[in-house]
Amino acid sequence: MDDAKAQALIAALANGVNPLTGEVFPADSPYQAPDLIRALYAAGRALEAKSRTRPRIGQPNAGKQWSEEEERSLLAEFDRGRALAELSQIHGRSLIGIQARLEKHGRLQPADGAAPRQSFRFSGSNRALGARSGTS
Repeated sequence: MDDAKAQALIAALANGVNPLTGEVFPADSPYQAPDLIRALYAAGRALEAKSRTRPRIGQPNAGKQWSEEEERSLLAEFDRGRALAELSQIHGRSLIGIQARLEKHGRLQPADGAAPRQSFRFSGSNRALGARSGTS
């Protein structure tokens, strides 16, 4: 497994989302436990630090505008049951980008069920972690 795919899987888990189905884990899931979330963040940061030592490849379309054709393809593939990590690889986009596009088109619901969620990124602060676990 390449590092980009591993990072995408870890990011989904840390955000409380099953990376294979896109479903949000229930509140009593072990994946929602604060210590496990912290461990996932640590693992993600370690992988990110490792990837900084070499040129970034694997997400050539990250940050680029979506074409209508690519959006239609994404939605059709998702509707056929492809996993989010697989869609990320196919489209050359980040897992977060895939999730955001699927939320925009109503295929996924935001994690809190009401407002768009703030997806964590391995870089920067842990505000999202503090908000999720109830600590600062």
